[in-house]
Amino acid sequence: MKGRGPWNQLRGLCRLPVSIVQSLLRLRAFRPHLVIGRGSYSAGPVVMAAWLRRIPVALCEQNVLPGVTNRVLARLADRIFTSFDRTEAGFNAAKVYWTGNPLRRQIVEKRARPALPGTAPTGRFTVLVIGGSQGAHRINTAVVEALDGLGDPAEFFFIHQTGGADEAMVAEAYRRSGVAARVQAFFEDMAAQYEQAHLVICRAGATTVAEISALGKASVLIPYPHAADGHQHLNARRLADAGAAEIIDERELNGERIAARIGFYASHPEVLAGLALQAARLGKPDAAQRIVDECYRLVATRIPGQRANRPTG
Repeated sequence: MKGRGPWNQLRGLCRLPVSIVQSLLRLRAFRPHLVIGRGSYSAGPVVMAAWLRRIPVALCEQNVLPGVTNRVLARLADRIFTSFDRTEAGFNAAKVYWTGNPLRRQIVEKRARPALPGTAPTGRFTVLVIGGSQGAHRINTAVVEALDGLGDPAEFFFIHQTGGADEAMVAEAYRRSGVAARVQAFFEDMAAQYEQAHLVICRAGATTVAEISALGKASVLIPYPHAADGHQHLNARRLADAGAAEIIDERELNGERIAARIGFYASHPEVLAGLALQAARLGKPDAAQRIVDECYRLVATRIPGQRANRPTG
């Protein structure tokens, strides 16, 4: 409904009762012990139906500023699991559990020591550039512009996820500059790419922020300026305020600025290490475990006869 104009909002509102009835029928057939809402609009009618059937409800909120759906559903929830220590929504504090954002097992398994200059497999200062699964054109062009301002190309290695549209252009730019790079539209093994990086240049989506925190990676965050309610900037600000990252506003983004920051961190390993250490202190690599354990406790308190222990296997 949000941002779709009055007519479409009215149509969406009229469809909501039908969605709730459909959800009630699904829940009656499936008979779940618990319903978890992840914040998307489709969670709205399902969580409302669960509340009507007195099924325990938990919400997961990834961002500092919760989305509309979770803000509406918070009154119905028994637990609200947050990725950040503080959210800007006025949630009932008694319901809120700061668990962190669940991560892929491959990411969690790579959590260990921050990389420092000279420790990467390439022996060079390694920069990981990612813009989400589709890439980020503005970040791609800024990094390409920065290549000629880095100094000795032999001192650097880039791992660059470009998205499909920019892959050929970015690969050619590295070839012309003489800077060694691994360029792909998309990496299936992101954990391995993170492991090699000394510095990460990326957006500030909730999952990316959780990954670099859990892995203890120094980062330059470039929030997507058109994210709903500016939530990426708020995500990035949480890390920056803790001394765990640097923020560059996209309006100030250019090749000269990127080259200067890469050069600075490459020549100041103590600053790089400080960012990485602070990021690691914010990380919650056991977020999934925390959420699952609390869900079992919730079910045990709300449904007689249910055990709070996780099944084995």
